[in-house]
Amino acid sequence: MSTRFANAIGAFAPGLPLGVAYSGGADSTALLLACALKWPGQVRAVHVHHGLQPAADDFERHCVEFCARISVPLVVRRVDARPARGESPEDVARTARYEAFKAVALEEWEQFAINNIAIAQHADDQVETLLLALTRGAGLPGLSAMPARRVRDGVIYHRPLLGVPASEIHAWLRERGAAYIDDPSNANERFTRNRIRARLLPVLEAAFPQFRETFARSAAHAAQAQQLLQEIALQDLLAVGTPPAISGLRALSRPRQANLLRYWLMAHHKVAPSSAQLHELLDQIEACSTRGHHIHLKVATGFVRREGGRLDWYNP
Repeated sequence: MSTRFANAIGAFAPGLPLGVAYSGGADSTALLLACALKWPGQVRAVHVHHGLQPAADDFERHCVEFCARISVPLVVRRVDARPARGESPEDVARTARYEAFKAVALEEWEQFAINNIAIAQHADDQVETLLLALTRGAGLPGLSAMPARRVRDGVIYHRPLLGVPASEIHAWLRERGAAYIDDPSNANERFTRNRIRARLLPVLEAAFPQFRETFARSAAHAAQAQQLLQEIALQDLLAVGTPPAISGLRALSRPRQANLLRYWLMAHHKVAPSSAQLHELLDQIEACSTRGHHIHLKVATGFVRREGGRLDWYNP
């Protein structure tokens, strides 16, 4: 058995009963089976049918059969994850999955009382997430990659395998002889994540064998720094007021203005400005030295405007 896999499962201590996100693939099969062995009768599988592939019905049938074989109750949720023009297929599918998980926690509460869900993302997934963030010029939130534990819409999500390479997960699964699905979409290099997996990870493995551990440390440092920035932003926002007073903003350094504005827009309006939008907004704040200075800028899906001595964001 993989020592890292065994240690990860051994150290995993979620609230029970536990939901396990189960696609039928190797990683989620290993996590589901390991959790079911550790907590007999306390584990439920949650399968999301995205409706994106002709084989999706076959995936569901496999999941039903496997769960019946290991005596784990299965909840299936069907979603429409088809992207609109200009939308990222991966982002749309991810959002649909989380909505399905939330629905399970809400709709099945009396029967299953699930508010802890485990996801089988592993060390290779973490590296891919970090590399994707770098290609997009992400800031600290993106460079923090995936947290091991996160609360979203009242559901606690766990990623107990973030320190385990995919190869060790698959080795453990082979020892068990458990059947799983090979999703053909994982080999489609039209998706950036798949290109990273197929082309970059083997090169990194050859050049830097410990890259998973070192990348994970960098992501952890970024997450720690981001937490500190959020604490500073909250303190600054309390001092400046909500919505933020322009005079209070102008008393801060430009980096602290940027940090506060990002925090305010996300925390209060669930939007994130682009780098260009934030740069222009900071320039306008710097120029706003008179009572009559007008501010009305496109930011994310709406606009930031001046209302008296304060900034406001609205979506017309």
